Amino acid sequence: MGSTEVTSRGSGLRLALRWSDDEPATLVLRAPGQPDHDAPGTPVVQALAAGHGREWAGRRFVDTTIGGRLRYRSHRIDRDGAWQTAWLTQYDDATGLEFTAELAIHDEESGLRARTHVHNCGPQPVTLHAVTSLAFGDFGSPQPADLDQWELVRGRGDWLAEGRFESVPLRAAGLPDLHAPGRPFRTRGCIEAVSLSSWPTAYEMPMGLLVSPAGFQWSFQVEHNGGWCWQLGERPAGLYLALLGPTDEQHQWQLELEPGQRFTSVPATVCVEPASRPLALPALTEFRRASARTPIRNSSAVVFNDYMNTVMGDPTADALYPLIDAAAEVGADYFVIDAGWYADGAEWWDAVGEWQPSSRRFPDGLGRVLEHVRERGLVPGLWLEPEVVGVQSPMAVKLPDAAFLQRDGVRVVDHGRYHLDLTCEAASAFLDEVVDRLVGELGVGYFKLDYNIRAGVGSNVATPSAGHGLLLHNRAYLDWLEAVRARHPEVVIENCASGGMREDFATISRVDLQSTSDQEDFRAYPAVAAAAPVMMSPEQAANWAYPQPEMSDDEIVFTLCTGMLGRLYLSGWLDRMTGEQRGLVAAAVAAHKRLVGCVPHSRPVWPLGLPAWGDEWLALGLHDPGADGGGELHLTIWKRSGEPGRADLDLPAPPAGRHWSAPAPVFPPVSPLELSLAGDRLIVTDAVGGLAARVVTLRAEPDQ
Repeated sequence: MGSTEVTSRGSGLRLALRWSDDEPATLVLRAPGQPDHDAPGTPVVQALAAGHGREWAGRRFVDTTIGGRLRYRSHRIDRDGAWQTAWLTQYDDATGLEFTAELAIHDEESGLRARTHVHNCGPQPVTLHAVTSLAFGDFGSPQPADLDQWELVRGRGDWLAEGRFESVPLRAAGLPDLHAPGRPFRTRGCIEAVSLSSWPTAYEMPMGLLVSPAGFQWSFQVEHNGGWCWQLGERPAGLYLALLGPTDEQHQWQLELEPGQRFTSVPATVCVEPASRPLALPALTEFRRASARTPIRNSSAVVFNDYMNTVMGDPTADALYPLIDAAAEVGADYFVIDAGWYADGAEWWDAVGEWQPSSRRFPDGLGRVLEHVRERGLVPGLWLEPEVVGVQSPMAVKLPDAAFLQRDGVRVVDHGRYHLDLTCEAASAFLDEVVDRLVGELGVGYFKLDYNIRAGVGSNVATPSAGHGLLLHNRAYLDWLEAVRARHPEVVIENCASGGMREDFATISRVDLQSTSDQEDFRAYPAVAAAAPVMMSPEQAANWAYPQPEMSDDEIVFTLCTGMLGRLYLSGWLDRMTGEQRGLVAAAVAAHKRLVGCVPHSRPVWPLGLPAWGDEWLALGLHDPGADGGGELHLTIWKRSGEPGRADLDLPAPPAGRHWSAPAPVFPPVSPLELSLAGDRLIVTDAVGGLAARVVTLRAEPDQ
């Protein structure tokens, strides 16, 4: 037997690896207070290759023949600042493949970040079909009957209905109880979530949360902007979790490794911590912040974007000048011109890609409009969709075929656009020229990067498989993002993909903020906004608030509250509003700016549970622990029914020796929603009826 351990200095998280001469290595990950157990673990690495499948037929990425044959070769532990990394190398004699598990923990956080490195040390090529980033089985030793009490939080996405999460009992979620007295346990099934193509969050979410009745929870995520898969299943020894990037069965991914060649899987994360009621995600939120590739820039800035329910992709100088003035008047910091600034005609969809300003829309030049933005004290921004070239664009002819994703020599086309392949130097060099020109010549200080088509399964030109071609492009896009940020450290970058179709952590960790939806109905948006911190840190969640002159004051308040806990992302015809209406918007912006400084230190909590799409009452809380350990709880509460009603919110427990103060209004100062404390619950009543929303703060004050 052999073993090695790493312990986080601050959080107390313990990582242990164990192996023997006749068994592969397994992983133990324990939070402080979590009991030890002796159940056999799950091998930490699993893989499929041509000629080497599973020991038990089915779709599960566990009990693979390669994973079962791996034997310990070496290990080491490195430190880099606040990170400690265990490197465990194992070898498979049959294939000549060497697998190194890279397992990193942070001194202050309760999470593990993992990748798997594969090296063909043998004399023959081997074709990989799947490689786990992490296979994990350290969930204790639940008895089969106990699994009825476990809960799984998983999510689904859709355009205009992003990030719909629900908590489901584990058995009901898809793990039937197949234990029978006197018979061995056997199953081929599992709970599985899979992405399709290059919208990694358009259908299912690359993350989840598992909660045990013993009071612990495990959150996990796959960190990739393309193909991914996660599985949760039952084995005789307990549960397993497998986290993977693209695979052959789901994403047409294969990779032939020649002798001496290497491959590295996509990253994945698992966090473990005590569970809480109401539901909260402190460990995953803080681990995301610690793992971010670059610091968030200007996290307190308010962005006005001209698109949503306003200009809607048809900007002109005449329309923008009064909007710029109004955005400055209410206190915005950035003014972003969204789609259409490059097109002389209204029908520009299939002609995009050259990114030259329209002279018809801006007779005195786009530069003059952006100069006016700066004169009003705002930073100018522009919309780009960098990975696409319309089939009618001049760039479709100017760029070589190699600059585009292709299947069997034919360019991939979707919704009238070709898809660039950023592994091609001509493609990346063209986009670099576009960004550098817009920053250098026009003084652009903000880019909204959109992504409105999919790449299919990928590109099989000069790649071993279409899925691997997509993986290479996706990684090249992330590299391109990092290079842009390095060249232009002052420029703020927003990620958007038809709303929230690409909210994966790999992308989000390289940008400053994330557009959470394209939802145009202000009544529907709170369900998106309340769930957004499941997928991202709250300070990155850009939720649209689009007040309009035809709205009532209550409706204006409602949509403004939707943007308050996160990044206030303004739109709306502010210039057409009355002075009183604009004053209401300015009051919300001022209230948000008083609040926003604490958001990067806060952890999300859901006092009414995760929002369902049709819920009448919704609530999102941000708990800021504060320097003194007491802190504050900021809450947004929405009521979407026209009838009077009441909601009872579960509050997180305040620190020992403290109690929550009476809620103080943040915005609006007066509201039909009346609030009162009743022990550890906040009672919200509306005696009037109608749409209503309110943002309040509770402080943890010392007991008398």
